[in-house]
Amino acid sequence: MPLSALLSQTLVAFTIEFDNEAERRIEHRTVRHGGTRGGVWLASMAMWLNCMRYAGEDPITVGDMQRLARGRTNLDGMRRWGYITLTPDPADRRSKPREADLLIRATPRGLAAKRAWEPLTGVVEQRWRERYGDEAIGRLTGSLQAIAGHLGDWLPDCLPILGYGLFSAGTRPGENRYDPIRAEYERSHVTADRRPPPLPPPLLLLLLPAPPALLPLPWLLARVLLAFAIDFELQAKISLAITANVLRLLDEKGIRIKDMPALSGVSAEGLAMATGYLEKRGLAVVGTGPSGEKWKVARLTREGSRVAAASRELVATVEDRWRAVYGNAVVSDLRQALQRLVGEASAPSPLFAAIEPYPAGWRAAVRRPATLPQYPMVLHRGGYPDGS
Repeated sequence: MPLSALLSQTLVAFTIEFDNEAERRIEHRTVRHGGTRGGVWLASMAMWLNCMRYAGEDPITVGDMQRLARGRTNLDGMRRWGYITLTPDPADRRSKPREADLLIRATPRGLAAKRAWEPLTGVVEQRWRERYGDEAIGRLTGSLQAIAGHLGDWLPDCLPILGYGLFSAGTRPGENRYDPIRAEYERSHVTADRRPPPLPPPLLLLLLPAPPALLPLPWLLARVLLAFAIDFELQAKISLAITANVLRLLDEKGIRIKDMPALSGVSAEGLAMATGYLEKRGLAVVGTGPSGEKWKVARLTREGSRVAAASRELVATVEDRWRAVYGNAVVSDLRQALQRLVGEASAPSPLFAAIEPYPAGWRAAVRRPATLPQYPMVLHRGGYPDGS
């Protein structure tokens, strides 16, 4: 699998284990699985990292929260789901203040969810060390840090909610809307002609201050994966999410729509967004099968096949460029550390031990996935990594 797919499946598995534990600890409710009326609407780890990590009893402005989170959240959703309140600043005399100037504050239910979320990154990471081994997780964390250290501290600690077209940075290349994540990446990212400075001689290392503490594993996975996605999407016509989860499956013969969730690991709702985007651009067609079967089939057009091939080639090109920028040994170490967790295609992935749900959890009541997404489908629906 491509490096981006290995990163993705590892991050998705960590997120699902985090979410399963959060579901057990947070008083919540859902449509299909009920819950307590006084609970919050259940949401995923992304909504903790891009919102509730910074919302508390004391109000802050939405703009300040977004600067701290280095990204945006689904504000209206978090309000409707019972986590936050949004109010104008009493000192603001404008009839309709900007969204960035609104005050955000956690509700009592939101504060309870926040207290449950706070320790879970450490709890799950410790489980992974016990399950997969200290050496394996330490090697993975070190390899990720070797790349993340060159990227700077402007990347968010989770993947952003995918924008229109499922682009990771919110806009496709060439659009006029300002996107701070993409703009910062273009300004500061190390490219093949701007290599990172060489490491100092070994003796000098003794005189340097100690390196900063390593970031938690899921934050490192998200930062490195998002950098890869932006690098890809600056040159691609189609997002990495659609390339990895949909174009990978389709050809000009077609595939049944109902088979795609099992083959991709992505929810039917997430796949519908992706195939709809491809249809509008003339890259795919959704209709009856070639012999008039009653089930719907998705297939690529001739132009779609060309774009799919170019996208697959670009994924490999970005990985090759990363080897030139960060060092072949660094990227190889990262790939080997990830492959150890993901496993080989011929056997069940070791990551499936991480996504085993609690008996009372909502994932226990739905079909178990046969695979994990090759790029997280973080949507406005609640931030779940498989688009649920």
